[in-house]
Amino acid sequence: MREFVTSDDVVTFCRALGSRLRLDLLRRIAVDAGVSLGELAEEFGVSRGAITQNMRVLVDADLVELRAEAGKRGTLKRCFLREDAFHIALNGHLDSTTMYMEEIPIGQFGSYRALPTCGIATPDHLIGVQDDPRYFDSPERTRAGIVWLTEGHLSYRLPNYLELGQRPIEIQLSFEISSEAPGIAETWPSDIHFFFNETAIGTWTSPGDFGEVRGTYTPEWWYPNWNQYGLLKLLSINRRGTYIDGGLISDVTLDDLDLDASSDMVVRFAVGPDGAVGGMTLFGRGFGNYNQDIKFRLVFAPAAPASGR
Repeated sequence: MREFVTSDDVVTFCRALGSRLRLDLLRRIAVDAGVSLGELAEEFGVSRGAITQNMRVLVDADLVELRAEAGKRGTLKRCFLREDAFHIALNGHLDSTTMYMEEIPIGQFGSYRALPTCGIATPDHLIGVQDDPRYFDSPERTRAGIVWLTEGHLSYRLPNYLELGQRPIEIQLSFEISSEAPGIAETWPSDIHFFFNETAIGTWTSPGDFGEVRGTYTPEWWYPNWNQYGLLKLLSINRRGTYIDGGLISDVTLDDLDLDASSDMVVRFAVGPDGAVGGMTLFGRGFGNYNQDIKFRLVFAPAAPASGR
C-alpha cells in the first residue's frame, strides 16, 4: 500500500487518475502484469501515440513502471504496476519540510538470528548455500533481494535526522513480506512480531508463503518451488497507536517510545517461538511483486520557536 500525505503527492495522484482511460489502463495492468503498450493500444482501440502519452502521466506519477524487452519486431515496452493499493491521508497539512524518507536495503540488517530453513540471495545468485546462517554475515548481504528464515529475527537501524526540539508525529515502514514454509504453501500462517527499540509494538499474521505464481520481479533463475512474492504492508506508529494498513494492532504510541533527536531508532522483525510459527520472508529490489526494499518515512513537528524576552 502506498500512502499520499503531501498536497503535491495527492494532486499528482489525482491528476493521473483524472482520465477514464488511464484508470482503465491501471486496472488492465493489474490483472495482466507485463502487458505491452502495443497490446493496450489494440485492446482499447486507440493509437499507440495516445497510449504512450497517457502512460507517461502514469509513469511520472510513479504508478507504472515500463520495462524494455526485445521482441520479434523490435523492442517491446511492458507495463507493471508500482503499487496496487493506495491511501490518501487528509488528517493533516504535511509537506516535504516536515518529513524525510529513506529506503533501507533488506540485507542491511544490523543484527540477526536465523534458524533453517533460511537463506539470502541477491537478484543474481544465492549467497553461499541455503540453510546455513553463517552466510547472513557475508558482505554481499547489502545487495540482497530476498532474505528468509523459519525462526529468529532481523533488526534494522533507521536514520534519525531529527533536529533539536523536533518531535516525530508518525513513523511509517513499507515492506513486502510473507511466511516461510519448506518449499511453498499458499496457506501457511505465521505470526510476525514487530519491535521498536526493544519495545513490542504489535503482531501481524502472514497468511502464507506464496509461490504458485512467479513474482513480477523475481528473476528467471530463481527456483520455481521457492518463495516468489509477498504482501506489501504499511506499518505505522503515531500518537494514537500502531497500525498495519490502517488497522490497529496495538496501543503502543510514539509518546510511549519517547523519541527525539538523540534517540536510536531500531526496528526488528521477529518470528517464533510463540504464536503461529510459519517463518518470515522479506523481499527487496529485484524480487517479489514490488520493486522496493524497506521504505521508511518519518513525519515530524517543527521545533517550537524560541520565546523572546
